[in-house]
Amino acid sequence: MFVITKQMEVKELIIDEGLSEIKAYFKDLQQIDEDQKHPHGNSGRIRIYPKTEQEISSILSYANSKGLSLFIMGNGSKRGYGGLIEKADILLSLAQYTGIVEHNPGDMTLTVKSGTPFQEIQNYLAPYNQKIPLDPFYPKHATIGGIISANDSGPKRVGYGSARDNVIGLRMIYPDGTLITSGGKVVKNVAGYDMNKLFIGAMGTLGVVSEVTMKLRPIPKYESILFVSFPENNLEEIQAFAVKVLDSMIEPISLEILTPSLAGKLTNINQYTLLISFEDVKSSVHYQENVIRSFTPEKTTLTSLSQKEAKSFWDKFYHHQPNGLTNLPPTVAVLKIGVTNIDVIKIIKEAELIGDTCHVSIEAHGGLGTGLTQMTIRGASDDVVSAIKLIRNQAVDLGGYAIVKHLPFSLRKIVNVWGDQTASHFLFEGIKQKIDHNQILNPSRFVGGI
Repeated sequence: MFVITKQMEVKELIIDEGLSEIKAYFKDLQQIDEDQKHPHGNSGRIRIYPKTEQEISSILSYANSKGLSLFIMGNGSKRGYGGLIEKADILLSLAQYTGIVEHNPGDMTLTVKSGTPFQEIQNYLAPYNQKIPLDPFYPKHATIGGIISANDSGPKRVGYGSARDNVIGLRMIYPDGTLITSGGKVVKNVAGYDMNKLFIGAMGTLGVVSEVTMKLRPIPKYESILFVSFPENNLEEIQAFAVKVLDSMIEPISLEILTPSLAGKLTNINQYTLLISFEDVKSSVHYQENVIRSFTPEKTTLTSLSQKEAKSFWDKFYHHQPNGLTNLPPTVAVLKIGVTNIDVIKIIKEAELIGDTCHVSIEAHGGLGTGLTQMTIRGASDDVVSAIKLIRNQAVDLGGYAIVKHLPFSLRKIVNVWGDQTASHFLFEGIKQKIDHNQILNPSRFVGGI
C-alpha cells in the first residue's frame, strides 16, 4: 500500500490497479490538487509517499509500464530548479523515506536513505563528533537525495569539496524499477568507472536515489569568520588582496566576496566584503587569522566571529536565498554562475551594472576559490528576464556559464534556465534514452529539455 494525500483527504491505492481506475482517481482530484497551483510547478496529479525501497521500485516499474510521467521530490526546497512541465501524472515524495542505514564511526562513513533531511543527519552525527562535509542551503529542509541530485553546495565548497568529492557509494532505482549500486561503502573503492558521478547533478532524470554513502570528517575544534570590508568598493584592490590570500600557505574553508547589498543584510555593513572562514584547532585558526591581518589593506574594516557567533551567521546565510518552499511573487530568480575564480569579481561587477540598467535588485556572493557565484535577482518579471539574459551573456563571454537554479514556473517557460546546448549534449541525450527510454522520469527537468 502507498499513502496518497490530497489536502486533508487520505486514500490508499494499490499500485497495480488498472490504469483506468487510476486515471479516474486523477479526474476526481484534479480540482482540489494543491500541487498544480504551486507557483514553482513540478507537481503531480497525485502525490505518493513510499516508505520502503521496494515500494519505490514498484511505483517506478508500474509507471514505466503504463507510460506515466513521474516527478521526484524530497521536501520541495528545489521545486523551482528546472522543469518545463507544470505537473506530472505522479509526484513521488520521498519525505517519509528517511533514516540512517549504516554508520561506521571508525571508518568515518555513513549510509543514509535519500529522503532524510540534511540537518537531521548532522544532528545524528554530532555525538560522534563527525559531520558530512557539505553546506547546502536550507539544511533543515533539503534532503540528502535532493542535494546529491542537484549537486548543491555553498561557500565552504573551497574547503569541503562538492557532493562528487564526498559521495563514495549510491543505490539507485532505474525507471523500470531495477535496483543498481555504484561505488561502495569504504573510502578506497576498487578501480573502475566512477558511476556515482553520472547520477550526481543529473536532477533525478536517470533514476531515483535510494541510499547515499558518504565519507565524513570530524567536527572542527574551533571555527571563525573574518569579514574584510572595503569602504571605497575598489574591486581591483579586493582582487589583489584575494590573490594574496590564495597564494599564501593558509587554508580557508571559504573565501567569498559579498556584494554591498548582501553584506548589508548579513553584517549591517553595506560595502564589498570578503568572507574568510577557518575550521581547525584553535591555535591553527588564530595563526591563520593573524596571517590575514598582516596583509590586510589600509582603510579596510576587519571584524571577526567565532564559535557560536560564527554558527549563528552561517545559519542566517543558508536561509537568505529564496527556494521552492517559499511562495514568492514570480519576479525572483537565483542564478548559479561558473567562471574562472578571479573572474568572479568581474561577473559580480557587471551584474551590478546590469541590475541598474534593468531596474532590478541584485544580491550576490562568489567563491574566489571555486569560481562559483550565486545571485538573487528581484524586480518586475520582464526586467528579471532581461537581467538573466544579459548576465548569462557576460558569463559566456568570460568562458563560463550561468544556470537558473530557482525561478517560478511561469518564467521558466520564457527563460532557458540551462543556457544553450553544448556540442556534447548528444551524450546526455544518449544516456537518458538508454536508461529511461520511455522518458517518464523527471521529464524536461534537466539541460536541453531532458
